Amino acid sequence: MDTLGKPGDVGTDVAGPSAHAAQVAELFREHNRALIAFLHCRLGSQSDAQELAQEAYLRMLMLEHPERVSSLRAFLFRIAANLAVDRLRMRKVRGDKMRNDMLIEQPPEGLHLVPIPERHVSAIEQWRELRRALRELPAKTSQAFVMHVIEGRDFSVVAQAMKLSERMVRYHVANALAHCRARVDEPEMP
Repeated sequence: MDTLGKPGDVGTDVAGPSAHAAQVAELFREHNRALIAFLHCRLGSQSDAQELAQEAYLRMLMLEHPERVSSLRAFLFRIAANLAVDRLRMRKVRGDKMRNDMLIEQPPEGLHLVPIPERHVSAIEQWRELRRALRELPAKTSQAFVMHVIEGRDFSVVAQAMKLSERMVRYHVANALAHCRARVDEPEMP
């Protein structure tokens, strides 16, 4: 079976690759502006439209059997439409990946609390100082501080547990805070 077609048929490859290249060049001259406008409408980017138009012409030139295409113009626009769909998918994937990367890379609130070695050592030392300062306090003052500040209990809950008034619990916590701040702010002795 003769697949070359008859001379004069649209898409006929009579003189080989050079005739097909001439047809693609003719498509470019006649339809390039329309093709770029078509792609620009789909992609919203002039540079992407120009890039994909160039890719579409390249694919037209690389056709193995251009003689089998009944309308080279329609085929060119079909190639361009498919390339645009691929580009939009790629944008979506990249956008999703970027959003995910940003979520991963963006430090969560309180990242400064993540114990890196220096901070970990510093935090351990601060904890030791706090425990020493609390041991220097009367038992009720220390207990009220621990229950409210460290365990996060409300003053009313601490008052019930210690069988004290809420006002007295506030007094003990305030005294403990003042004592701990004073201990932290003390200059170290050489």
